[in-house]
Amino acid sequence: MKQPIVVGFDGSAPSLRAVSWAGQEAAIRDAPLRMVHATARWTPDVLLAPEPAGWETEAEATAREQLRQAVIHARAGRPRLAVTTEIVSGGAAEALLRAAEEAQLLVVGDRGRGGFAELLLGSVSRQVAARAPCPVAVVRQSQTGDTGVVVVGVTGRPGQEALLEFAFHEAALRRAVLRAVHAWTHPATVTPWSVDPAVHDIETVGQEEALLLSQILAGWRAKFPDVELVQHVAHAHPAKALADASAEADLVVVGASHGAAQDLLGLGGTAHALLHHTLAPVVVVRP
Repeated sequence: MKQPIVVGFDGSAPSLRAVSWAGQEAAIRDAPLRMVHATARWTPDVLLAPEPAGWETEAEATAREQLRQAVIHARAGRPRLAVTTEIVSGGAAEALLRAAEEAQLLVVGDRGRGGFAELLLGSVSRQVAARAPCPVAVVRQSQTGDTGVVVVGVTGRPGQEALLEFAFHEAALRRAVLRAVHAWTHPATVTPWSVDPAVHDIETVGQEEALLLSQILAGWRAKFPDVELVQHVAHAHPAKALADASAEADLVVVGASHGAAQDLLGLGGTAHALLHHTLAPVVVVRP
């Protein structure tokens, strides 16, 4: 049996959008869908206030009814989709991270129940995107519609094999065009003792970066000959180039930085910025 698509659901509108998207993704991959609902423990606002009688039973009954409705959304247009539901007690992030250990993809909404409307990304989304052992899809409120395009960010640095494997495979499953975006702001120093010139010939450097992108993708073209590939090189910050490309994409695939390039959230600047500002769902793939 194939590994499931796991989706987090808490009854909120963003999580319901994630459920619908996850159902579509599970159908595309011919995989089962596993829906995880984490119910919060009683956390009184008043010190030593007792838990109301029957609170836990009522919370579970509410969760089950919400899950029943969510299953209907997941199966909309996909009546044969295999869906299982699970109610767990405790923190949502930890529950989803445990479920992700057996998943091929973890899907979450950009915010959950109780998130402040002015926050662009919820804490659970940030945590699982930074820590999950499988790729994580964050489904945002603003959708671009069906464009038939998957965008992937290519840095040219080592460690992007898993990212490119996911992006090409996803484009093949969707029969979509894969748009590989490589953004640069200045040439990388070739050796530790190299000195970058004071002025760069943007056209020449752009040609060199385009050649680099072609070399990186050559083997993947051969491995996925049926995927229509479009290469785009931009003289811009990677986050801006990918955010701009997201306006005409069904999905943006980006790698999580590692090592010294990580930020405090464990994602890296580009992935972190995209999770806040992209117009399409984002999949974060760890090295």
